[in-house]
Amino acid sequence: MTAPSMRLDKWLWCARFYKTRGLAADLCDAGRIRVNGQVTEKAHYAVKPGDVLTLPQGSRVRVIEVLALAERRGPAPEAATLFAERDA
Repeated sequence: MTAPSMRLDKWLWCARFYKTRGLAADLCDAGRIRVNGQVTEKAHYAVKPGDVLTLPQGSRVRVIEVLALAERRGPAPEAATLFAERDA
C-alpha cells in the first residue's frame, strides 16, 4: 500500500502559497522548488506529509514541512494547518 500523496502544484495552491495553480506549476516547471533538498522540475511531483519544501515567495525563500494533504482549497486558517515553517 502506498502512502497518500498529492501533486506539488496543487498542494502549493491549496496551502495558499501562490494565488493560482498555474503560477505554482510554472515555478515547479522552472526548477524553482526544492523537495527534500532536491530541485524538481515537475509540477506533478507527488508530495506527502513529512516532505520539506524550499520555495521562493516574493523576496524571501521559505522552508516548510508538509504536515497534511489538502482536500480542498479552503480559507487561510485552514490552509495554515497543512504546513509548519522551518528555519532556513
